[in-house]
Amino acid sequence: MSADPRLRSRAQQQQQAAAVPPPPPPPMEPQPQPMGMDGANDAPAGQKDAVVDRFNLKFCTVCASNQNRSMEAHLQLASANLPTISFGTGSLVRLPGPSVDEPNVYRFNSTTYEAIHNELAQQNTQLYTANGLLNMLGRNLTIKRFPERFQDWVPGKPRLDHEGDKGAHGTEAGVVDVVITCEERCFDAVLDDLHNKGGKLNRPVHVFNVDIRDNHQEALVGGKAILDLALSLNEAAGKERDIHGDNGWDRGSGSARGGFDERVPEIVAAWQERWPNLPALWSLAWV
Repeated sequence: MSADPRLRSRAQQQQQAAAVPPPPPPPMEPQPQPMGMDGANDAPAGQKDAVVDRFNLKFCTVCASNQNRSMEAHLQLASANLPTISFGTGSLVRLPGPSVDEPNVYRFNSTTYEAIHNELAQQNTQLYTANGLLNMLGRNLTIKRFPERFQDWVPGKPRLDHEGDKGAHGTEAGVVDVVITCEERCFDAVLDDLHNKGGKLNRPVHVFNVDIRDNHQEALVGGKAILDLALSLNEAAGKERDIHGDNGWDRGSGSARGGFDERVPEIVAAWQERWPNLPALWSLAWV
């Protein structure tokens, strides 16, 4: 009995189908990046962790007492190998006490973080552990010795006695390219003080304010946002120097410096889109 030709045709089709490779799977849908605590996308900042070593801008972080917000930002910038100094703008260092009417008050430029830590621990260990002050001061004393006041800073005065501070490498000459404050009143105080100092070095400095509430949790988030801004500025400055060379940069002039200054508004605008819940201000000043 002869074979059914329909069966033979079906077998041939199956052999031909087996010889053809299956089509590739469709591309994966892009997954949304995880969101940070304030709704900002944390991924871009993480991707910038490798700081270019050939050139780094010099930064200064500022809050009221040089204790919480400016020190968290100082630590994060210094940990990213960015030259960093930090200050407060208040007349005295003020920390919470046993009641609203009884703050703990200390002098800038002399009272060490270690001394403040030991005094508060002796006063009431339970209270100052519960409100996070002892932990904050323990962090601070690993960054530098004592809180400093911005109004006492002399631009261009060498900071050789701060060689043990985190982020000290690159700040020895006592000049900075960028000042970042953490509260609008500190922003105003910095601009007023720079104006009063008279810009004797004739060197431009970009002053930003990133408005951060003064508590430990928001200081941590704000520090990440400030690091993101700092890395964006540093990347742009490095590219301009690659294109134009560094001639005149330290005097605040030259093509590289001019190109960087012109790019700052677009950098701030892009940063603000990533961190919409942290209002920012910006001004150009002189030291």
